[in-house]
Amino acid sequence: MKRLLSFCMLTVLISCSTSEKSGKTISIPAKGKDLPQKWKLTAMTGMIANVPPISGNDMEYQEVLLLHSDSTFTKTRERDGNIMESSGGFEIVAETDGDYLVLSYPEKNELVGNCSNEPKEWFRFDSETQLVGTWWACDGPGLFFERQD
Repeated sequence: MKRLLSFCMLTVLISCSTSEKSGKTISIPAKGKDLPQKWKLTAMTGMIANVPPISGNDMEYQEVLLLHSDSTFTKTRERDGNIMESSGGFEIVAETDGDYLVLSYPEKNELVGNCSNEPKEWFRFDSETQLVGTWWACDGPGLFFERQD
């Protein structure tokens, strides 16, 4: 009887430890043969509650992330006809609340949107085709990226 109970407890623990979000498992799309990838900023929010996201040409700027197969990235921002570009390395980090894309820049610059002085940006995988920036946790804009095929 003790063995059966132990087996049942182990089964429950293993079942509860799988990585699930919204009732379905999400595979991390930025690994292996899925690279290179293009992610485009499709919507942004401000800091005012109950205001819908801004999208398309109404956004303050347009932005694209290119993830390369050698674990490097290029980020391009177009604002008022001016184009800025920066690059660095990226990694996928598994945290208890989900999987994140972490961009590491050689130094802090205008394209880095985060809550610290570090030259890093964190984006959460909300699905296989959507990344959400974490900058809005500290009064930055909410940034929503969609994978482009």
